[in-house]
Amino acid sequence: MRCVIFDLDGTLTQSDEGIFKSIVYAAEKLGFAAPDPADRRKFVGPPLDYSFREYLGMSEDEARKAVAAYRERYWETGLFENRVYPGIRRLLRMLKRRGDWVAIATGKPTIPSRRIIEHFGLNRYFDRIIGSQEAMGATKQDLIRAALPDQYDKAVMVGDRRFDIEGAHAAGIRAVGVGYGYGDEEEFRKAGCEAYAATVDDLIALLCPGDPVPAGAFISMEGLDGSGKSTQMERLTDALGRWGFEVQLSREPGGSTTGERIREILLNKDDPMEPLTEALLFAASRSEHVRTVIRPATAAGKVLLSDRFVDSSAAYQGGGRELGVSHVMEINREAVDGCLPLLTVYLDISHTEALKRRYHATAPDRLERESDAFHARVEAAYHELIRNDPARFLCVNARQSVDVLADEIARGVIDRLIREEERA
Repeated sequence: MRCVIFDLDGTLTQSDEGIFKSIVYAAEKLGFAAPDPADRRKFVGPPLDYSFREYLGMSEDEARKAVAAYRERYWETGLFENRVYPGIRRLLRMLKRRGDWVAIATGKPTIPSRRIIEHFGLNRYFDRIIGSQEAMGATKQDLIRAALPDQYDKAVMVGDRRFDIEGAHAAGIRAVGVGYGYGDEEEFRKAGCEAYAATVDDLIALLCPGDPVPAGAFISMEGLDGSGKSTQMERLTDALGRWGFEVQLSREPGGSTTGERIREILLNKDDPMEPLTEALLFAASRSEHVRTVIRPATAAGKVLLSDRFVDSSAAYQGGGRELGVSHVMEINREAVDGCLPLLTVYLDISHTEALKRRYHATAPDRLERESDAFHARVEAAYHELIRNDPARFLCVNARQSVDVLADEIARGVIDRLIREEERA
């Protein structure tokens, strides 16, 4: 059995925001000047007492008090001011599929370490999480030894500072230094690392050479014009990125080179168009989108997040243009080719309120300039789609504040993505 042991901060998660804010809190509480924000990277990785003594000039007793003050803030707030590095979820899924023993050996105390891993839905990937239990922690080699199983064939420690490399060698195992965290290649080479990975993709190639990539997911967001989709797409992208999901944004009509050309025609304010022609053009754009953008992205393990998909055609052309929802879905059958979103977020708001918002923003396009009756039919068609396929939709109240709405959407989407990972 092969064992892969990871450091936490700077290797699995980008944790400098919460760590540095807690360092500043502790320093000021003990009457020391706050460290320069430009130096914040060097505080991630080394043991806390070392950082307080080495970088802020504290005595051993002051450093001990500073560690206690640091944890006052960090345990409540700082540990969640964190981001999983892009690609780490993909790597952990691949290691799990290989059957490797995967563990964490970190100088951070065990309880907050577990809380971070559980918070980001990564706990299922780890066989053991070892952190320091006492205020000053254990040595890195002790932590690594404790993270290893009783029997194994090969083992490697992955970390972002020389302490990880030195600890691995003292524990009798090989070490990989990663360049995307808080150390640098020169530091690792001087410490004698056996391998160096500049990026997470390099690390994947090193640990899982030739392995197939776990499938990603397709998520769409729908809503009436003026429902707040653009803002919520941005917020959801940031939230998914914080959890370590690799997001690729797209849109309809458009998304592909051909699709963007079709978009220019469809949204032109001055050119009249027959309803069936309009529906067919949307389907043509969608066919390109599915085959050249969505499927390649999910095959690469990414979350493809699309601003609109086939439900928009069903609502706007099927309902608004009165072609019929079922007829428009049939027109799109070959274009979609069975590629439906894992989850569709629908921002629920009345068409009258949505249009008021829309007209206060930018000039409306050709579809947005349609009559109130048109938009009422669009709204009704969306509700019909949700009734017919409730499991696929996450329907949220778009009249809530931007922040509350963003949190609700993020929780719903992330929960669905993690459940999908667990089924894989």
